[in-house]
Amino acid sequence: MRYDIGIDLGGTNIVTGVVDGSGKILKRVNKPTDAGREPKHIIKDMAELALSAAEKAGVAMGDVGSVGVGVPGAANADTGIVEYAPNLYWRNVPLAEMLGAEIGMPVHIGNDANAAAYGEYTSGAGKGHGSVVAITLGTGIGGGAIENGKLLTGFNHAAMEVGHMVIRRGGRACACGRLGCWERYASATGLIITTRSAMGDDKDTKLWELVDGDIGKVEGRTAFDAMKAGDETAKTVIATYIDDLACGVINLINIFQPDILCVGGGVSEEGETLLAPLRGKVMEEVFSKNSEKNTEIVRAKLGNGAGVIGAAHLYKIREADK
Repeated sequence: MRYDIGIDLGGTNIVTGVVDGSGKILKRVNKPTDAGREPKHIIKDMAELALSAAEKAGVAMGDVGSVGVGVPGAANADTGIVEYAPNLYWRNVPLAEMLGAEIGMPVHIGNDANAAAYGEYTSGAGKGHGSVVAITLGTGIGGGAIENGKLLTGFNHAAMEVGHMVIRRGGRACACGRLGCWERYASATGLIITTRSAMGDDKDTKLWELVDGDIGKVEGRTAFDAMKAGDETAKTVIATYIDDLACGVINLINIFQPDILCVGGGVSEEGETLLAPLRGKVMEEVFSKNSEKNTEIVRAKLGNGAGVIGAAHLYKIREADK
């Protein structure tokens, strides 16, 4: 049986798991990323998590075939360098070399959302489909696309940074340097910003009760919880959020026309409360709305495990590219 280690390096958490040959996560460990620290400190945490996951899974590092890391940004798979990861404040960090030195074996790197998309394609909601687009709604928005088994990475390994397509010209400032990026509205972070803004305008909304009067406690699910309790301000927040999410999803479908579009990340845990109105909004505006067949929009099946499984399988992408 082959074993590989996948590391999903997010802007909020580092999730690490040991994956067996069937694509099953045997053991998973995590800790906060604490973004903003020097890369060497975050990389040391990644190494410790990899060793801990292997130990808890009962797998010797000598039996691990590969270590792969999904990174939230432009990760050059050829050089092993993270060229730009705005949510980590990284530029030109030689991640593969530094992590490899810590754990004593070669490391493959790739974009985290590409890894998650590949995980869904091989083992999740995209399995059996020829054309798959996956998005992750977390600290930012990541995306990945697979066509006929081939992951779209672009010549510089920076393709599918879909969170940084602008949906509102001159809108909210983004860490990438642009204004109005999709992820500033439709990520979990964007939803939190919109929720807090609405709370500032309405001191009587139930949203304040859910966070005990502390606006700093607002999370991605806060507005959903208040909406379910009948709060009108929260209903407006979620309607606005779904409109913003749909804007980007429609763009992606118009560009790729995939068989299936998987929605993952923390916000996707709302399930049909999120997806049902999203599908309705998409079908109102997508270019192919009059076609006999349309893209199926589904929740990612692997949840937070997609990034780990996909990262563990990055070696397959490298082997296919040879």
